[in-house]
Amino acid sequence: MNENSRIFDFLQYQLDKFPKADMLGGKENGEWRRYSTAEVKETVNNLSAGLISLGLSGNDMTVDKQDKIALISKNRPEWLMLDMACQQIGVTLCPIYPTTNINELEFIFNDAGVKLVFISGQEILDKVTSIRSRVPSLLNVYSFDELPLVEYWKTILGLSDPASYKKMEEIKDKISAEHCATIIYTSGTTGTPKGVMLSHRNIVSNVINSVKSFPFEQNVNGKALSFLPLNHIFERMASYIYINSGISIYYAENLESIAENLKEVKPNIFCTVPRLLEKVYEKIMAKGAELTGIKRKLFDWSVALGDKYDNNKNQGVSYNLQLAIANKLIFNKWREALGNNINYIITGGAACQVRLLRIFTAAKIPIYEGYGPTENSPVISVNCQYKGGTKFGTVGPVLQGQQVRLEPDGEICVKGPSVMMGYYKRPDLNAETIIDGWLYTGDIGVFEDGKYLKITDRKKELFKTSGGKYVAPQPIENRMKESPFIEQMMVVGADHKFVGALIVPSIPNLKEWMRLKEIKFTTNEDAIHHPKVLELYRELMDSFNKFFNQVEQVKRFELLPNEWTIDSGELTPTLKLKRKVIMEKYRDVIGRIYG
Repeated sequence: MNENSRIFDFLQYQLDKFPKADMLGGKENGEWRRYSTAEVKETVNNLSAGLISLGLSGNDMTVDKQDKIALISKNRPEWLMLDMACQQIGVTLCPIYPTTNINELEFIFNDAGVKLVFISGQEILDKVTSIRSRVPSLLNVYSFDELPLVEYWKTILGLSDPASYKKMEEIKDKISAEHCATIIYTSGTTGTPKGVMLSHRNIVSNVINSVKSFPFEQNVNGKALSFLPLNHIFERMASYIYINSGISIYYAENLESIAENLKEVKPNIFCTVPRLLEKVYEKIMAKGAELTGIKRKLFDWSVALGDKYDNNKNQGVSYNLQLAIANKLIFNKWREALGNNINYIITGGAACQVRLLRIFTAAKIPIYEGYGPTENSPVISVNCQYKGGTKFGTVGPVLQGQQVRLEPDGEICVKGPSVMMGYYKRPDLNAETIIDGWLYTGDIGVFEDGKYLKITDRKKELFKTSGGKYVAPQPIENRMKESPFIEQMMVVGADHKFVGALIVPSIPNLKEWMRLKEIKFTTNEDAIHHPKVLELYRELMDSFNKFFNQVEQVKRFELLPNEWTIDSGELTPTLKLKRKVIMEKYRDVIGRIYG
């Protein structure tokens, strides 16, 4: 454990205690390029000094007076280098999702008064260029890739000189733990983006408390694969944990290359969101469905064993022996697909299906689910590695160093050093979000066994039927998505007599089912209107409805031909449903449910 109080101190800590040859790694021209701790440190210092030469700094320690730099890029080593270079000179970094639309981008640039923008890729450059004339504060744009008509980021390194270097060291010494390190704009599901101000103290305390609680051991031979957007505080905070723990960070090229990168890097750890785990599981199950004879029987038997796994209960010699056989014959292939070196996976951002937690953990791929909003830097609770530290279906015990209380309506409130400084320029929102030091999260939860926090829904997502009964959509959706035939789902029914649902089928699984039933597949559109397909989904609804109260049961549904995505606007960058957008987009479809 160390006594670092500012985020960039973690870099010095690694350099002093366990300098690495591969602190960071990224693909360049198809080959892995590794950056040592010493090289990262030198680049960060030169970048800080170069930015000072350009006239940027946060010498005045008030947030309003700090210069702001926007960063819009996929994950890569330069991302964290710029991050720490800004921190050292008191410049506030505003990371922005590459998928952010033009209107939101313009709003964020002007709200923050962004002076410089760093980008990667022509597509993002085009976006920034299209609004540049409408952002008076913007002085220049730099690219991490060598592109025409834009300055290459390394030109800034060349501006470092003894005078700017000396000034950088002076500013760095004055930066306190209370200094604002970053403003993260959360797009949420409605309204204009809100800028969450996080100080060094906020983030460092979350890192240190996560390291102690989970716990993360120092592992100088460890490797992590990073692919969740660094724009989100979850992956970024995890990166600081890796640096503090001596774990090398390798960046996946893109979401499509994750499977290949896992085999190349052979990581011990990665962070993910449930949606990506679901995709991995669906691929595994699809491959299992192609097996025949004894291999198929063994596969199904192993999955059924994993389905019964309980980490808090010894199920006897016979079960343990059978599971050991399943691990040797079937689950070993699952581990190989993940690089054959995984110690654990951490998931957050949305509820993970309990079935996935059971099966993967049974297959010696432990998944630990955690929870927390950007406003808490972010972790509030996490399932932990120690004995009794995990319960499937919950988000684990509360992190050390924090207090959690539940309001009478179940709203989760948290108090502690990780609670944000506030929303940038939004005193109105601050007044209703942080009361007497308590952050009101908007999430509804309960404590199981007096210890494990369980999220039951979002306060704003609860709706009331016309009969006056409250319905929480998430538990219904998460349970029903356990079906291999349901890719995505949204429960509806506010102010109506009964609960309905919009369902996006898993087209590959539906195609296979149709083939077995000798039903010709032509298009998605035709398939979702076929009487036999509608009958299949009606039976599915009936089989799941028995798990819910009468008022929560899905009475009618509509199938949709196309998957919801970030690009088509139905999902947030963290893959949550934009419920209001979906309600508006499919108003006519919902009308048919209640017509």
